[in-house]
Amino acid sequence: MIDSHSHIYCRDFNDDRDQAIARAQEAGVRHIVLPNENLESVQQVVATRDAYPGYISIALGLHPEDVDGDYERQLAAMRPLLDKYQPVAVGEIGIDLYWDATWREQQMEALDTQLHWCKELDIPFIIHCREALDEILSVMDNFGEPLPPGVFHSFTGTPEEVEKVRQRGDFYFGVNGIVTFKKSNVKDILPVVGLDRLLLETDSPYLAPVPHRGKRNESSFIPYICNFIAESMEIAPEDVSKATDRNAIKLFKLDL
Repeated sequence: MIDSHSHIYCRDFNDDRDQAIARAQEAGVRHIVLPNENLESVQQVVATRDAYPGYISIALGLHPEDVDGDYERQLAAMRPLLDKYQPVAVGEIGIDLYWDATWREQQMEALDTQLHWCKELDIPFIIHCREALDEILSVMDNFGEPLPPGVFHSFTGTPEEVEKVRQRGDFYFGVNGIVTFKKSNVKDILPVVGLDRLLLETDSPYLAPVPHRGKRNESSFIPYICNFIAESMEIAPEDVSKATDRNAIKLFKLDL
């Protein structure tokens, strides 16, 4: 199993990062992708990758919650870091209007800029979308050229929204612990997404799956997500694991 989205570099793991990695390996997690959030976390992401060579890949980008009036300077500082540190994706990027829509236009402009980085570098994107699917699709519709491949991380939309996304390009959908929540509708979109466009993720330390909901999430919990998806789709967990691994390796061009 590949955890396609984790923040194990953050301070929540400062006291037991080595042990968390060991638990992930024991649980059958063969690789972890770490998306960046802002300029301040670049060195943490890179240091974590370097501490576990071959086991961790990184993505770099400006998270929408870090976009403000200073976003152009932040993007200008971020761009050369992609050349320096060779991420497997640009991310996580996107638009988040859940808490505050003040910087809506700036988030849209930052997303457009970073999607063009994907084209320049021939790497995919990792999209963070919260209460902003229409805005993200608008940016994509105005991109002006074929879109790069990518994944909509932590996707919680409807079957109709899956189809809206699919109309724009060859995209994947990341599913995490939310799928196990009692009132979640994510399991309803699994047949629409299909195994060939599904990625497993934790988004640790957030969104721990049942039976660990409310606790710190970590990559070793991926089997709970895999098994729940398998039960929901009435297939074997091994089929989910193999398909999602294959998808992650293809999308991120992982040498595994």
